[in-house]
Amino acid sequence: MTTHEYDIVIVGSGTSGCYAAATAAKDGLDVAVLERKDEEEAGHIACGDALKGADTFPDAIPKSKIESAFTNTGVDHGRFEIPSHDAVLNIPVPGELAVIDRWEFGRLMIEAADDAGAEFHYDTVVTDVLQDDGQVYGVTGKRKGEAVEYNAEVTIDAAGALSVLQDHADFSDATFDTNVTYSQFCSAYREIVEVPEPVDWDDALVFKPTERASGYLWYFPRTPTTINVGLGFQMSEEPMKLVQDLRNDLQDRPEFEGAEVVDKLGAALPTRRPYDSMVAPGYIAVGDAAALINPTTGGGIAGAAYSGQYAAEEAIRAISRGDVSENALWRHNERVMDHFGARYAALDVYNILSTAIDVDDLTSLLASLPGEPIAEALYSGKTSISPRVALQTLKGAMGHLDNIWQIYTVRNVAEDLLDHYERYPDRPSALPQWQDERDEIMECVYQRTGADPKY
Repeated sequence: MTTHEYDIVIVGSGTSGCYAAATAAKDGLDVAVLERKDEEEAGHIACGDALKGADTFPDAIPKSKIESAFTNTGVDHGRFEIPSHDAVLNIPVPGELAVIDRWEFGRLMIEAADDAGAEFHYDTVVTDVLQDDGQVYGVTGKRKGEAVEYNAEVTIDAAGALSVLQDHADFSDATFDTNVTYSQFCSAYREIVEVPEPVDWDDALVFKPTERASGYLWYFPRTPTTINVGLGFQMSEEPMKLVQDLRNDLQDRPEFEGAEVVDKLGAALPTRRPYDSMVAPGYIAVGDAAALINPTTGGGIAGAAYSGQYAAEEAIRAISRGDVSENALWRHNERVMDHFGARYAALDVYNILSTAIDVDDLTSLLASLPGEPIAEALYSGKTSISPRVALQTLKGAMGHLDNIWQIYTVRNVAEDLLDHYERYPDRPSALPQWQDERDEIMECVYQRTGADPKY
């Protein structure tokens, strides 16, 4: 067996892994990134390709290094199609929005981390975690079929949803979140499709509900003739036949007649709240491996980038002090929760609500509301809705007052949950009490939605 020694070992070369690698390598640490794919395939990841807020990404990898992967920067709104009611809602989206070539984006991130000084070990399949007295000190695996061992002061888990590292590590004496099941995830499938003629909605992200709750189809235009199309469903629900269901929908859209599929991939997404704790002695989870995505949309690129940089910065600080304990790495949790984790946890309430509302009722409600005027009022920063918009909303809501009230009451609970997450503890010993108080708020969610407990 070949043994390697590094300051930091990162498992996975996705967004979070690359941002972590670039951050640590720039600081002069010895960093290895372990990637199970070969060098050519690395960066090829199933994704919807929509990217929001790239202008505010962390600077570990400058935007200039990845900007050439932004293939469509003209998208500025969401287009919600509701075929059962022959309705379309156009919702403006504030801030920078783009559709990217995800494979090229992945290659450019790897290149940037490599330029920063990180070493990439391709064809490396991690099989186990090295751990002594509760502290993780590296991983074992096979590289091109040969047994390898990587020793490190800190291991960063960027291995994605349902990370294999978490299957092997013993977190019984740590606060690391182990309350994770497959039912909290979404199963998704996407294809890259070339169409003969430009689509007339290349300035929009197109969404469409599936035939049952907790699922949707998407059509995201990389270019006017290259479309990322896909769908997903919550794994707590009855399974969908993803490939066939997508094929059926494509066949019903005339703009896809004569289209050619040029790429296809599937994936699991953690459509749940962020892990309560993402750290253990010598170990930090980032990106999808810590459920750091928006649970209502599946968007996770920005969260992955920031969590990777935060993890590396806290690892650097801990290593410099000679202390990689759970306490020493705890600030990673605080920074993630303070920046976006609290908001994602609050949004999870709406994911739970969606499993309790009949899909026909939900689509009927959406079809009846004046989406564009409401969006204009909200995004303009106004604190009140004009009488005209209020009248339109009231007219559209007639017949859906029960669902409107349910959504309203759940929104109030989501605000309570957000307030609670903003009081996230500053030390591991305070986590159990904080969790108990959070779980009391969650009980209100289940009572008001009628949904089955998710956690």
